[in-house]
Amino acid sequence: MPKIDVNEQLFFNLLGKAYPYTQEFEQLLSSAKAELDEAPSDAVPPAERIIKIELNDTNRPDLWSTAGLARLLRMHTGGASHKAQYQAFLSAPGAVKDSAHRRVIVDPALEHIRPFMTAFVISGKPIDEPMLKDIIQTQEKLCWNFGRKRRSVSMGVYRSELIQWPVHYRAVDPDSTSFTPLGFETNMTCREIIAEHPKGKEYGWIIKDAKQVPLLSDAKNETLSMPPIINSARIGAVQPGDTNLLVELTGTDMPSLLLATNIVACDFSDAGYTILPVCVEHPYNTGFGKTITAPFYFQEPTKTTLHAINKLLGTELSAQEIAEALERMDNTVSIEGDSLTLTPPAYRNDFLHAVDIIEDVMMGKTVEFFAPETPREFTIGRLLPITQLSRKIKSLMVGFGYQEMIFNYLGSKKDYIDRMNIDGTTTIEIANPMSENYQFVRPSIIPSLLSAETVSGNAVYPHRTFETGKIAYLAPEENTGTRTCQSLGFLAVHQDANFNEAASLVAGLLYYLQLPYHVTETCDPRFIEGRQAGILYEGKQIGIFGELHPQVLENWAITVPALAGELDIETLVPLYQAKK
Repeated sequence: MPKIDVNEQLFFNLLGKAYPYTQEFEQLLSSAKAELDEAPSDAVPPAERIIKIELNDTNRPDLWSTAGLARLLRMHTGGASHKAQYQAFLSAPGAVKDSAHRRVIVDPALEHIRPFMTAFVISGKPIDEPMLKDIIQTQEKLCWNFGRKRRSVSMGVYRSELIQWPVHYRAVDPDSTSFTPLGFETNMTCREIIAEHPKGKEYGWIIKDAKQVPLLSDAKNETLSMPPIINSARIGAVQPGDTNLLVELTGTDMPSLLLATNIVACDFSDAGYTILPVCVEHPYNTGFGKTITAPFYFQEPTKTTLHAINKLLGTELSAQEIAEALERMDNTVSIEGDSLTLTPPAYRNDFLHAVDIIEDVMMGKTVEFFAPETPREFTIGRLLPITQLSRKIKSLMVGFGYQEMIFNYLGSKKDYIDRMNIDGTTTIEIANPMSENYQFVRPSIIPSLLSAETVSGNAVYPHRTFETGKIAYLAPEENTGTRTCQSLGFLAVHQDANFNEAASLVAGLLYYLQLPYHVTETCDPRFIEGRQAGILYEGKQIGIFGELHPQVLENWAITVPALAGELDIETLVPLYQAKK
Protein backbone atom coordinates (compact mmCIF):
# COMPACT_ATOMS: atom_id res chain seq x y z
CA MET A 1 0.00 0.00 0.00
CA PRO A 2 1.22 3.55 -0.71
CA LYS A 3 3.07 5.40 2.03
CA ILE A 4 3.64 9.14 1.95
CA ASP A 5 5.90 11.51 3.87
CA VAL A 6 3.98 14.61 4.92
CA ASN A 7 5.62 17.84 6.05
CA GLU A 8 3.87 18.59 9.34
CA GLN A 9 3.78 22.36 8.93
CA LEU A 10 2.52 22.22 5.33
CA PHE A 11 -0.05 19.54 6.17
CA PHE A 12 -1.59 21.34 9.15
CA ASN A 13 -1.60 24.65 7.24
CA LEU A 14 -3.59 23.01 4.44
CA LEU A 15 -5.81 21.21 6.94
CA GLY A 16 -6.53 24.47 8.76
CA LYS A 17 -5.89 22.95 12.19
CA ALA A 18 -3.02 21.30 14.04
CA TYR A 19 -3.77 17.99 15.73
CA PRO A 20 -1.88 16.18 18.49
CA TYR A 21 -0.95 12.62 17.55
CA THR A 22 -3.73 11.04 19.60
CA GLN A 23 -6.66 8.75 18.92
CA GLU A 24 -8.63 11.73 17.55
CA PHE A 25 -6.04 12.23 14.80
CA GLU A 26 -5.96 8.50 13.97
CA GLN A 27 -9.76 8.41 13.73
CA LEU A 28 -9.62 11.39 11.39
CA LEU A 29 -7.11 9.56 9.18
CA SER A 30 -9.42 6.52 9.05
CA SER A 31 -11.91 8.61 7.03
CA ALA A 32 -9.30 8.49 4.24
CA LYS A 33 -8.58 4.78 4.81
CA ALA A 34 -5.24 5.90 6.17
CA GLU A 35 -3.32 5.30 9.36
CA LEU A 36 -0.44 6.93 11.15
CA ASP A 37 2.72 4.99 10.39
CA GLU A 38 5.17 7.18 12.31
CA ALA A 39 4.77 10.48 14.17
CA PRO A 40 7.59 13.07 13.94
CA SER A 41 10.08 13.54 16.75
CA ASP A 42 9.74 16.64 18.92
CA ALA A 43 13.53 17.00 18.73
CA VAL A 44 13.27 17.93 15.03
CA PRO A 45 12.63 21.63 14.17
CA PRO A 46 8.92 22.27 13.35
CA ALA A 47 9.59 23.16 9.71
CA GLU A 48 11.41 19.84 9.17
CA ARG A 49 9.06 17.44 10.94
CA ILE A 50 7.76 14.63 8.74
CA ILE A 51 4.59 12.59 9.38
CA LYS A 52 4.67 9.12 7.80
CA ILE A 53 1.20 8.00 6.73
CA GLU A 54 0.13 4.70 5.17
CA LEU A 55 -2.84 4.67 2.78
CA ASN A 56 -4.94 1.53 2.47
CA ASP A 57 -6.77 2.39 -0.77
CA THR A 58 -4.99 2.15 -4.11
CA ASN A 59 -8.09 3.43 -5.95
CA ARG A 60 -7.55 6.99 -4.70
CA PRO A 61 -4.29 8.35 -6.17
CA ASP A 62 -5.52 11.85 -5.25
CA LEU A 63 -4.68 11.01 -1.63
CA TRP A 64 -1.01 10.25 -2.36
CA SER A 65 0.03 13.85 -1.62
CA THR A 66 -0.01 16.25 1.31
CA ALA A 67 -2.59 18.54 -0.32
CA GLY A 68 -4.82 15.66 -1.44
CA LEU A 69 -4.97 14.03 1.96
CA ALA A 70 -5.50 17.38 3.69
CA ARG A 71 -8.33 18.18 1.26
CA LEU A 72 -10.30 15.06 2.13
CA LEU A 73 -9.80 15.49 5.88
CA ARG A 74 -10.73 19.18 5.62
CA MET A 75 -13.93 18.34 3.75
CA HIS A 76 -14.71 15.51 6.12
CA THR A 77 -14.55 17.71 9.18
CA GLY A 78 -16.13 20.83 7.63
CA GLY A 79 -18.48 19.50 4.97
CA ALA A 80 -19.68 21.63 2.07
CA SER A 81 -18.44 24.83 3.74
CA HIS A 82 -14.86 23.70 3.01
CA LYS A 83 -15.49 22.73 -0.61
CA ALA A 84 -12.83 24.12 -2.95
CA GLN A 85 -13.82 25.75 -6.23
CA TYR A 86 -11.87 24.50 -9.26
CA GLN A 87 -14.21 25.68 -12.03
CA ALA A 88 -12.02 28.73 -12.71
CA PHE A 89 -9.36 26.59 -14.39
CA LEU A 90 -11.21 23.39 -15.40
CA SER A 91 -12.12 22.97 -19.06
CA ALA A 92 -15.08 20.83 -20.04
CA PRO A 93 -16.26 19.36 -23.37
CA GLY A 94 -17.68 22.21 -25.40
CA ALA A 95 -16.41 24.88 -22.98
CA VAL A 96 -12.64 25.29 -23.41
CA LYS A 97 -10.81 27.67 -21.08
CA ASP A 98 -8.70 30.45 -22.53
CA SER A 99 -5.04 29.38 -22.61
CA ALA A 100 -3.82 32.68 -24.09
CA HIS A 101 -0.50 32.01 -25.83
CA ARG A 102 0.25 28.85 -23.84
CA ARG A 103 0.23 26.20 -26.54
CA VAL A 104 1.90 22.81 -27.16
CA ILE A 105 2.11 21.34 -30.67
CA VAL A 106 2.41 17.54 -30.88
CA ASP A 107 4.36 15.80 -33.67
CA PRO A 108 2.30 13.23 -35.69
CA ALA A 109 5.26 10.81 -35.45
CA LEU A 110 4.60 10.37 -31.72
CA GLU A 111 1.30 8.55 -32.27
CA HIS A 112 2.92 5.12 -31.97
CA ILE A 113 5.71 6.09 -29.55
CA ARG A 114 4.27 8.14 -26.67
CA PRO A 115 1.19 9.81 -28.12
CA PHE A 116 -0.57 11.93 -25.49
CA MET A 117 0.27 15.04 -23.49
CA THR A 118 -1.40 17.46 -21.08
CA ALA A 119 0.01 20.55 -19.37
CA PHE A 120 -0.76 23.60 -17.23
CA VAL A 121 1.16 26.48 -15.62
CA ILE A 122 1.15 27.48 -11.95
CA SER A 123 1.94 30.99 -10.73
CA GLY A 124 1.21 33.41 -7.92
CA LYS A 125 3.86 32.78 -5.30
CA PRO A 126 7.34 31.25 -4.96
CA ILE A 127 7.81 27.54 -4.34
CA ASP A 128 9.30 26.85 -0.93
CA GLU A 129 11.37 23.83 0.12
CA PRO A 130 8.51 21.75 1.69
CA MET A 131 6.28 22.34 -1.33
CA LEU A 132 9.05 21.37 -3.75
CA LYS A 133 9.65 18.12 -1.85
CA ASP A 134 5.93 17.40 -1.93
CA ILE A 135 5.84 18.04 -5.70
CA ILE A 136 8.65 15.51 -6.18
CA GLN A 137 6.90 12.97 -3.95
CA THR A 138 3.59 13.42 -5.82
CA GLN A 139 5.42 13.01 -9.11
CA GLU A 140 7.08 9.79 -8.01
CA LYS A 141 3.96 8.27 -6.39
CA LEU A 142 1.69 9.06 -9.35
CA CYS A 143 4.16 7.99 -12.03
CA TRP A 144 5.48 4.88 -10.29
CA ASN A 145 2.25 3.39 -8.92
CA PHE A 146 -0.58 4.94 -10.95
CA GLY A 147 1.55 5.48 -14.08
CA ARG A 148 3.02 1.95 -14.16
CA LYS A 149 6.63 3.02 -13.60
CA ARG A 150 6.23 5.99 -16.00
CA ARG A 151 5.06 3.78 -18.88
CA SER A 152 1.48 5.10 -19.05
CA VAL A 153 1.98 8.38 -17.11
CA SER A 154 5.08 10.51 -16.50
CA MET A 155 5.34 14.06 -15.19
CA GLY A 156 7.82 16.90 -15.59
CA VAL A 157 8.05 20.31 -13.90
CA TYR A 158 9.91 23.26 -15.50
CA ARG A 159 10.79 26.92 -14.92
CA SER A 160 8.10 28.58 -17.01
CA GLU A 161 9.76 32.01 -17.17
CA LEU A 162 12.58 30.49 -19.25
CA ILE A 163 10.18 29.01 -21.82
CA GLN A 164 9.22 30.71 -25.06
CA TRP A 165 5.86 29.54 -26.39
CA PRO A 166 4.69 27.56 -28.27
CA VAL A 167 6.27 24.40 -26.93
CA HIS A 168 6.86 21.48 -29.32
CA TYR A 169 6.47 17.81 -28.39
CA ARG A 170 8.46 16.04 -31.12
CA ALA A 171 9.88 12.68 -32.15
CA VAL A 172 13.64 12.95 -32.75
CA ASP A 173 16.59 10.80 -33.75
CA PRO A 174 18.19 9.57 -30.49
CA ASP A 175 21.69 9.51 -32.01
CA SER A 176 21.79 13.01 -33.48
CA THR A 177 19.81 14.93 -30.83
CA SER A 178 21.60 16.05 -27.67
CA PHE A 179 21.10 18.23 -24.59
CA THR A 180 22.48 18.58 -21.07
CA PRO A 181 20.38 16.39 -18.74
CA LEU A 182 19.58 17.23 -15.13
CA GLY A 183 22.46 16.34 -12.84
CA PHE A 184 25.10 16.55 -15.60
CA GLU A 185 27.18 19.44 -16.96
CA THR A 186 27.88 18.27 -20.50
CA ASN A 187 25.74 17.53 -23.55
CA MET A 188 24.73 13.93 -24.16
CA THR A 189 22.82 12.39 -27.04
CA CYS A 190 19.44 10.88 -26.21
CA ARG A 191 20.94 7.43 -26.83
CA GLU A 192 23.76 8.15 -24.37
CA ILE A 193 21.29 9.39 -21.76
CA ILE A 194 19.29 6.14 -22.03
CA ALA A 195 22.44 4.06 -21.67
CA GLU A 196 24.47 6.10 -19.14
CA HIS A 197 22.29 8.47 -17.11
CA PRO A 198 20.92 6.95 -13.84
CA LYS A 199 17.36 7.81 -14.87
CA GLY A 200 18.04 6.46 -18.34
CA LYS A 201 19.12 3.14 -16.86
CA GLU A 202 15.99 3.09 -14.67
CA TYR A 203 13.38 4.13 -17.24
CA GLY A 204 15.08 3.82 -20.62
CA TRP A 205 13.37 0.47 -21.27
CA ILE A 206 10.15 2.38 -22.04
CA ILE A 207 11.49 3.95 -25.26
CA LYS A 208 14.86 2.31 -25.99
CA ASP A 209 13.49 0.11 -28.81
CA ALA A 210 11.83 3.03 -30.64
CA LYS A 211 13.55 4.37 -33.76
CA GLN A 212 12.70 7.89 -32.56
CA VAL A 213 12.32 9.20 -29.00
CA PRO A 214 10.11 11.96 -27.53
CA LEU A 215 11.61 15.40 -26.94
CA LEU A 216 10.03 18.51 -25.43
CA SER A 217 11.45 21.86 -26.59
CA ASP A 218 10.31 25.48 -26.79
CA ALA A 219 10.07 27.95 -29.66
CA LYS A 220 13.80 28.75 -29.33
CA ASN A 221 14.51 25.03 -29.77
CA GLU A 222 15.81 24.84 -26.20
CA THR A 223 15.19 21.40 -24.70
CA LEU A 224 12.88 20.99 -21.71
CA SER A 225 13.14 17.21 -21.34
CA MET A 226 13.16 13.79 -22.94
CA PRO A 227 9.91 12.27 -21.60
CA PRO A 228 9.62 10.03 -19.68
CA ILE A 229 13.32 9.89 -18.76
CA ILE A 230 14.89 13.18 -17.58
CA ASN A 231 14.56 16.98 -17.57
CA SER A 232 17.15 19.33 -19.00
CA ALA A 233 19.70 20.86 -16.66
CA ARG A 234 18.52 24.47 -17.18
CA ILE A 235 14.78 24.76 -17.78
CA GLY A 236 14.07 21.51 -15.91
CA ALA A 237 16.06 22.38 -12.77
CA VAL A 238 13.33 23.72 -10.47
CA GLN A 239 14.60 25.41 -7.31
CA PRO A 240 12.94 26.87 -4.17
CA GLY A 241 11.99 30.47 -4.96
CA ASP A 242 10.82 29.79 -8.54
CA THR A 243 7.45 31.48 -9.09
CA ASN A 244 6.09 30.23 -12.41
CA LEU A 245 6.22 26.53 -13.24
CA LEU A 246 5.10 24.51 -16.24
CA VAL A 247 3.73 21.07 -15.31
CA GLU A 248 3.43 18.57 -18.18
CA LEU A 249 2.37 14.95 -18.29
CA THR A 250 2.95 12.54 -21.18
CA GLY A 251 1.88 8.95 -21.63
CA THR A 252 -0.03 6.28 -23.46
CA ASP A 253 -3.41 6.40 -21.66
CA MET A 254 -5.39 9.63 -21.98
CA PRO A 255 -7.91 9.09 -19.12
CA SER A 256 -5.05 8.38 -16.72
CA LEU A 257 -3.18 11.48 -17.94
CA LEU A 258 -6.23 13.69 -17.48
CA LEU A 259 -6.89 12.33 -13.99
CA ALA A 260 -3.26 12.80 -12.92
CA THR A 261 -3.30 16.33 -14.38
CA ASN A 262 -6.44 17.21 -12.43
CA ILE A 263 -5.01 15.77 -9.22
CA VAL A 264 -1.81 17.82 -9.42
CA ALA A 265 -3.63 21.00 -10.49
CA CYS A 266 -6.14 20.75 -7.62
CA ASP A 267 -3.27 20.16 -5.18
CA PHE A 268 -1.52 23.33 -6.33
CA SER A 269 -4.78 25.27 -6.22
CA ASP A 270 -5.41 24.17 -2.62
CA ALA A 271 -1.90 25.36 -1.75
CA GLY A 272 -2.77 28.86 -2.98
CA TYR A 273 -1.35 28.85 -6.52
CA THR A 274 -3.08 30.17 -9.63
CA ILE A 275 -3.65 27.53 -12.31
CA LEU A 276 -3.25 28.66 -15.95
CA PRO A 277 -4.55 26.16 -18.56
CA VAL A 278 -2.39 25.06 -21.48
CA CYS A 279 -3.76 24.00 -24.87
CA VAL A 280 -2.19 20.84 -26.37
CA GLU A 281 -2.84 20.30 -30.08
CA HIS A 282 -2.69 16.62 -31.10
CA PRO A 283 -2.77 15.80 -34.82
CA TYR A 284 -4.73 12.60 -34.02
CA ASN A 285 -7.71 11.76 -31.84
CA THR A 286 -7.09 11.28 -28.12
CA GLY A 287 -10.51 9.92 -27.25
CA PHE A 288 -11.45 13.39 -25.98
CA GLY A 289 -10.84 15.27 -29.20
CA LYS A 290 -7.61 16.37 -30.82
CA THR A 291 -7.16 19.65 -28.93
CA ILE A 292 -7.15 19.33 -25.13
CA THR A 293 -6.99 22.33 -22.82
CA ALA A 294 -6.06 21.00 -19.40
CA PRO A 295 -6.93 20.71 -16.58
CA PHE A 296 -9.96 19.04 -18.18
CA TYR A 297 -13.09 17.70 -16.46
CA PHE A 298 -14.05 14.34 -18.00
CA GLN A 299 -15.74 12.35 -15.20
CA GLU A 300 -19.17 10.80 -15.77
CA PRO A 301 -22.01 10.83 -13.20
CA THR A 302 -22.90 7.61 -11.36
CA LYS A 303 -26.38 6.65 -10.18
CA THR A 304 -27.97 4.55 -7.46
CA THR A 305 -31.04 4.65 -5.24
CA LEU A 306 -31.62 5.62 -1.62
CA HIS A 307 -33.17 2.18 -1.09
CA ALA A 308 -30.02 0.42 -2.34
CA ILE A 309 -27.82 2.54 -0.07
CA ASN A 310 -29.84 1.83 3.06
CA LYS A 311 -30.27 -1.85 2.20
CA LEU A 312 -26.55 -2.50 1.76
CA LEU A 313 -25.51 -0.41 4.77
CA GLY A 314 -28.31 -1.74 6.99
CA THR A 315 -29.41 1.81 7.82
CA GLU A 316 -32.46 4.07 7.54
CA LEU A 317 -30.70 7.26 6.49
CA SER A 318 -32.75 10.11 5.08
CA ALA A 319 -32.05 11.70 1.71
CA GLN A 320 -30.51 14.71 3.46
CA GLU A 321 -28.22 12.53 5.62
CA ILE A 322 -27.02 10.61 2.55
CA ALA A 323 -26.42 13.82 0.62
CA GLU A 324 -24.44 15.33 3.52
CA ALA A 325 -22.30 12.20 3.82
CA LEU A 326 -21.47 12.26 0.10
CA GLU A 327 -20.78 16.00 0.10
CA ARG A 328 -18.39 15.43 2.99
CA MET A 329 -16.41 13.29 0.53
CA ASP A 330 -16.39 16.31 -1.89
CA ASN A 331 -19.06 14.95 -4.25
CA THR A 332 -21.93 16.84 -5.84
CA VAL A 333 -25.28 15.10 -5.28
CA SER A 334 -28.68 15.36 -6.96
CA ILE A 335 -31.68 13.49 -5.50
CA GLU A 336 -35.06 13.06 -7.21
CA GLY A 337 -37.43 10.81 -5.32
CA ASP A 338 -35.55 7.57 -4.64
CA SER A 339 -32.96 8.18 -7.39
CA LEU A 340 -29.55 9.63 -6.56
CA THR A 341 -27.03 10.97 -9.07
CA LEU A 342 -23.46 11.61 -7.95
CA THR A 343 -21.04 13.85 -9.84
CA PRO A 344 -17.46 13.25 -8.67
CA PRO A 345 -14.85 15.98 -8.21
CA ALA A 346 -12.29 16.54 -10.97
CA TYR A 347 -9.57 14.60 -9.13
CA ARG A 348 -11.57 11.38 -8.67
CA ASN A 349 -12.38 8.72 -11.25
CA ASP A 350 -13.04 5.72 -8.98
CA PHE A 351 -16.85 5.50 -9.23
CA LEU A 352 -17.30 2.44 -11.43
CA HIS A 353 -20.47 1.05 -9.84
CA ALA A 354 -23.31 2.01 -7.53
CA VAL A 355 -21.50 0.20 -4.73
CA ASP A 356 -18.74 2.82 -4.92
CA ILE A 357 -21.31 5.49 -4.05
CA ILE A 358 -22.53 3.40 -1.12
CA GLU A 359 -18.96 3.02 0.14
CA ASP A 360 -18.54 6.80 0.01
CA VAL A 361 -21.71 7.19 2.10
CA MET A 362 -20.19 4.86 4.68
CA MET A 363 -16.87 6.74 4.70
CA GLY A 364 -18.71 10.06 4.91
CA LYS A 365 -20.66 8.90 7.95
CA THR A 366 -17.45 7.30 9.38
CA VAL A 367 -17.13 3.70 10.49
CA GLU A 368 -17.84 4.73 14.11
CA PHE A 369 -21.37 5.74 13.08
CA PHE A 370 -22.33 2.12 12.46
CA ALA A 371 -23.06 0.34 15.75
CA PRO A 372 -21.88 -3.31 15.97
CA GLU A 373 -24.74 -5.80 15.83
CA THR A 374 -25.01 -9.36 17.07
CA PRO A 375 -25.71 -11.81 14.22
CA ARG A 376 -29.42 -12.63 14.00
CA GLU A 377 -28.91 -16.18 12.75
CA PHE A 378 -26.98 -19.08 14.25
CA THR A 379 -25.05 -21.30 11.87
CA ILE A 380 -22.59 -24.14 12.24
CA GLY A 381 -19.40 -23.69 10.26
CA ARG A 382 -18.12 -26.54 8.13
CA LEU A 383 -15.67 -27.09 5.31
CA LEU A 384 -16.86 -26.87 1.74
CA PRO A 385 -16.69 -30.11 -0.27
CA ILE A 386 -14.02 -28.56 -2.53
CA THR A 387 -11.91 -27.80 0.55
CA GLN A 388 -12.31 -31.34 1.87
CA LEU A 389 -11.25 -32.81 -1.47
CA SER A 390 -8.30 -30.39 -1.72
CA ARG A 391 -7.10 -31.43 1.74
CA LYS A 392 -7.37 -35.10 0.80
CA ILE A 393 -5.32 -34.46 -2.35
CA LYS A 394 -2.70 -32.56 -0.35
CA SER A 395 -2.30 -35.51 2.04
CA LEU A 396 -1.89 -37.92 -0.87
CA MET A 397 0.63 -35.71 -2.68
CA VAL A 398 2.74 -35.39 0.47
CA GLY A 399 2.56 -39.19 0.78
CA PHE A 400 3.88 -39.49 -2.78
CA GLY A 401 6.93 -37.43 -1.74
CA TYR A 402 5.87 -34.01 -3.02
CA GLN A 403 6.33 -30.75 -1.12
CA GLU A 404 3.49 -28.21 -1.01
CA MET A 405 4.06 -24.66 -2.32
CA ILE A 406 1.89 -21.52 -2.20
CA PHE A 407 2.10 -18.78 -4.84
CA ASN A 408 0.48 -15.50 -5.92
CA TYR A 409 -2.37 -15.62 -8.41
CA LEU A 410 -1.07 -12.67 -10.45
CA GLY A 411 2.03 -12.59 -12.61
CA SER A 412 3.61 -11.33 -15.81
CA LYS A 413 3.08 -12.10 -19.49
CA LYS A 414 6.65 -13.34 -19.62
CA ASP A 415 6.02 -16.05 -17.01
CA TYR A 416 2.46 -17.10 -17.84
CA ILE A 417 2.61 -16.93 -21.65
CA ASP A 418 6.02 -16.41 -23.26
CA ARG A 419 8.00 -18.89 -21.17
CA MET A 420 5.25 -21.52 -21.45
CA ASN A 421 5.20 -21.56 -25.29
CA ILE A 422 1.46 -20.74 -25.43
CA ASP A 423 -0.41 -18.02 -27.33
CA GLY A 424 -2.27 -16.72 -24.27
CA THR A 425 -5.64 -16.39 -26.03
CA THR A 426 -7.52 -17.54 -22.92
CA THR A 427 -5.34 -15.71 -20.38
CA ILE A 428 -7.01 -12.92 -18.40
CA GLU A 429 -5.21 -9.57 -18.57
CA ILE A 430 -5.83 -6.87 -15.96
CA ALA A 431 -6.90 -3.59 -17.58
CA ASN A 432 -4.94 -1.21 -15.34
CA PRO A 433 -2.30 -3.17 -13.39
CA MET A 434 -0.06 -1.48 -10.82
CA SER A 435 2.95 -3.30 -12.30
CA GLU A 436 3.71 -5.51 -15.30
CA ASN A 437 4.71 -8.18 -12.78
CA TYR A 438 1.05 -8.39 -11.74
CA GLN A 439 -0.56 -7.90 -15.15
CA PHE A 440 -2.13 -11.34 -15.75
CA VAL A 441 -4.20 -13.84 -13.77
CA ARG A 442 -2.51 -17.20 -13.85
CA PRO A 443 -4.19 -19.69 -16.22
CA SER A 444 -2.20 -22.63 -14.80
CA ILE A 445 -0.26 -23.58 -11.67
CA ILE A 446 2.67 -25.03 -13.62
CA PRO A 447 4.35 -21.62 -14.30
CA SER A 448 4.24 -20.88 -10.56
CA LEU A 449 6.00 -24.15 -9.78
CA LEU A 450 8.59 -23.48 -12.49
CA SER A 451 9.27 -20.02 -11.02
CA ALA A 452 10.34 -21.73 -7.78
CA GLU A 453 12.32 -24.38 -9.60
CA THR A 454 14.32 -21.86 -11.63
CA VAL A 455 15.98 -20.59 -8.42
CA SER A 456 16.43 -24.05 -6.88
CA GLY A 457 19.19 -25.44 -9.07
CA ASN A 458 21.62 -25.76 -6.14
CA ALA A 459 19.25 -27.92 -4.07
CA VAL A 460 19.79 -31.70 -4.05
CA TYR A 461 17.66 -33.56 -6.63
CA PRO A 462 15.00 -34.85 -7.03
CA HIS A 463 12.71 -31.81 -6.66
CA ARG A 464 9.03 -32.66 -6.33
CA THR A 465 6.58 -29.82 -5.66
CA PHE A 466 2.83 -29.23 -5.94
CA GLU A 467 0.14 -26.67 -5.20
CA THR A 468 -3.64 -26.77 -4.91
CA GLY A 469 -4.95 -23.30 -5.68
CA LYS A 470 -7.05 -21.10 -7.92
CA ILE A 471 -6.54 -20.54 -11.61
CA ALA A 472 -8.71 -18.50 -13.99
CA TYR A 473 -9.12 -18.19 -17.73
CA LEU A 474 -11.42 -16.67 -20.36
CA ALA A 475 -14.58 -18.72 -20.92
CA PRO A 476 -17.13 -17.07 -23.26
CA GLU A 477 -19.81 -19.60 -22.28
CA GLU A 478 -19.86 -18.26 -18.70
CA ASN A 479 -21.99 -15.24 -17.73
CA THR A 480 -18.91 -13.37 -16.56
CA GLY A 481 -16.83 -14.40 -19.57
CA THR A 482 -14.29 -16.07 -17.26
CA ARG A 483 -14.03 -19.21 -15.18
CA THR A 484 -12.20 -19.63 -11.88
CA CYS A 485 -11.52 -23.12 -10.57
CA GLN A 486 -9.54 -25.00 -7.94
CA SER A 487 -6.68 -26.88 -9.53
CA LEU A 488 -3.85 -29.24 -8.60
CA GLY A 489 -0.50 -28.63 -10.24
CA PHE A 490 2.60 -30.79 -9.76
CA LEU A 491 6.21 -30.73 -10.95
CA ALA A 492 9.04 -33.24 -10.61
CA VAL A 493 12.60 -32.38 -11.71
CA HIS A 494 15.45 -34.92 -11.78
CA GLN A 495 17.61 -36.81 -14.28
CA ASP A 496 15.15 -39.70 -14.71
CA ALA A 497 11.92 -37.68 -14.84
CA ASN A 498 9.73 -39.17 -17.59
CA PHE A 499 6.19 -39.77 -18.82
CA ASN A 500 5.82 -43.09 -17.01
CA GLU A 501 6.49 -41.46 -13.63
CA ALA A 502 3.85 -38.80 -14.31
CA ALA A 503 1.33 -41.47 -15.41
CA SER A 504 2.03 -43.53 -12.28
CA LEU A 505 1.48 -40.48 -10.05
CA VAL A 506 -1.87 -39.66 -11.69
CA ALA A 507 -2.96 -43.32 -11.51
CA GLY A 508 -2.04 -43.56 -7.82
CA LEU A 509 -3.72 -40.29 -6.92
CA LEU A 510 -7.03 -41.07 -8.62
CA TYR A 511 -6.95 -44.69 -7.34
CA TYR A 512 -6.83 -43.55 -3.71
CA LEU A 513 -9.57 -41.01 -4.44
CA GLN A 514 -11.61 -43.86 -6.01
CA LEU A 515 -12.25 -41.77 -9.11
CA PRO A 516 -12.42 -43.39 -12.58
CA TYR A 517 -10.64 -41.78 -15.51
CA HIS A 518 -9.29 -42.36 -19.00
CA VAL A 519 -6.38 -40.84 -20.89
CA THR A 520 -6.18 -39.45 -24.40
CA GLU A 521 -3.46 -38.21 -26.71
CA THR A 522 -2.93 -34.43 -26.58
CA CYS A 523 -0.87 -31.82 -28.40
CA ASP A 524 -0.02 -29.20 -25.78
CA PRO A 525 3.01 -27.00 -26.69
CA ARG A 526 4.14 -27.01 -23.05
CA PHE A 527 4.93 -30.75 -23.25
CA ILE A 528 6.94 -32.99 -25.57
CA GLU A 529 4.81 -34.38 -28.40
CA GLY A 530 4.09 -38.09 -27.85
CA ARG A 531 5.05 -37.84 -24.16
CA GLN A 532 1.92 -36.19 -22.86
CA ALA A 533 -1.65 -37.25 -22.16
CA GLY A 534 -4.96 -35.67 -21.22
CA ILE A 535 -7.01 -36.91 -18.27
CA LEU A 536 -10.63 -37.61 -19.26
CA TYR A 537 -13.65 -37.78 -17.00
CA GLU A 538 -17.02 -38.55 -18.61
CA GLY A 539 -15.53 -37.69 -21.99
CA LYS A 540 -14.31 -34.24 -20.86
CA GLN A 541 -10.64 -33.37 -20.45
CA ILE A 542 -10.05 -32.24 -16.85
CA GLY A 543 -6.27 -32.41 -16.72
CA ILE A 544 -2.97 -33.09 -18.45
CA PHE A 545 0.44 -34.56 -17.62
CA GLY A 546 3.69 -35.34 -19.38
CA GLU A 547 7.32 -34.40 -19.91
CA LEU A 548 7.91 -30.66 -20.22
CA HIS A 549 9.17 -29.46 -23.60
CA PRO A 550 12.94 -28.66 -23.75
CA GLN A 551 12.12 -25.14 -24.98
CA VAL A 552 10.00 -24.51 -21.88
CA LEU A 553 12.83 -25.74 -19.66
CA GLU A 554 15.29 -23.52 -21.52
CA ASN A 555 12.97 -20.53 -21.11
CA TRP A 556 13.06 -21.09 -17.35
CA ALA A 557 16.83 -21.82 -17.29
CA ILE A 558 16.20 -25.37 -16.02
CA THR A 559 18.88 -27.82 -17.16
CA VAL A 560 17.38 -31.06 -15.78
CA PRO A 561 14.49 -33.10 -17.29
CA ALA A 562 11.10 -32.38 -15.75
CA LEU A 563 7.58 -33.77 -15.71
CA ALA A 564 4.48 -31.79 -14.80
CA GLY A 565 0.74 -32.04 -14.72
CA GLU A 566 -2.46 -30.31 -13.75
CA LEU A 567 -5.91 -31.47 -12.65
CA ASP A 568 -9.22 -29.60 -12.34
CA ILE A 569 -10.31 -30.50 -8.80
CA GLU A 570 -13.76 -28.88 -8.93
CA THR A 571 -14.97 -31.24 -11.65
CA LEU A 572 -14.26 -34.20 -9.36
CA VAL A 573 -16.17 -32.91 -6.31
CA PRO A 574 -19.63 -34.42 -7.11
CA LEU A 575 -18.16 -37.86 -7.83
CA TYR A 576 -15.91 -37.72 -4.76
CA GLN A 577 -18.89 -36.88 -2.53
CA ALA A 578 -20.87 -39.77 -4.03
CA LYS A 579 -18.00 -42.17 -3.31
CA LYS A 580 -17.93 -41.03 0.33
